[in-house]
Amino acid sequence: MAEVVFTSAARDQAAELPRAVMGRVGRLLERLKQWPVVSGAKPLTGKLAGRFRLRTGDYRVQFRVEGKTVIVEKIGHRDRFYGDQ
Repeated sequence: MAEVVFTSAARDQAAELPRAVMGRVGRLLERLKQWPVVSGAKPLTGKLAGRFRLRTGDYRVQFRVEGKTVIVEKIGHRDRFYGDQ
């Protein structure tokens, strides 16, 4: 069982999500506690190598894994998700 922690930026982004989306993202975060047995996690490439993403509808959760800790780095809409990396 993994510990899921947030960066301060991810915590702020989560606070700004619509309530219905936050419910779906919350379910993704619960799934992350079962790392590495998480279906749908996609490894990212390029500058984001070493990180993963999960999606729910049009929203994405970006995270990295350090030992038994899953660090959620970013939560957002797909339109603005990858552009500032």
